[in-house]
Amino acid sequence: QVQVVESGGGLVQAGDSLRLSCVASGRTGSGYHIGWFRQPPGKEREFVATINWSGDSTIYANSVKGRFTISRDNAKRTVDLQMNKLKPEDTAVYLCAAAAQGTGVTTQDYDYWGQGTQVTVSS
Repeated sequence: QVQVVESGGGLVQAGDSLRLSCVASGRTGSGYHIGWFRQPPGKEREFVATINWSGDSTIYANSVKGRFTISRDNAKRTVDLQMNKLKPEDTAVYLCAAAAQGTGVTTQDYDYWGQGTQVTVSS
């Protein structure tokens, strides 16, 4: 079993930066691929970024490419999502998820989910 906990959300203004952190703990937490998803108000959950277990392969959604950076520190079992140049349309609950098999871009690819952290970007 892997426990996933997000932190770092908050209220910021358009153009600001925010850094989210995800801690994956458990028997083999550091061996999991980690993805970030978000769920805007009234909308479905959508893919944001993912990183493989070794940290040398990443995938980003087109909507965040060039603005967001995903990274991981396996010694600390953390995966961070650095979000720059935030826009009001980035407002959502951001969720971290762990996958045993690969760095997928759909919710079905992930086995364990955190509760989410709210990010609100005002215009």
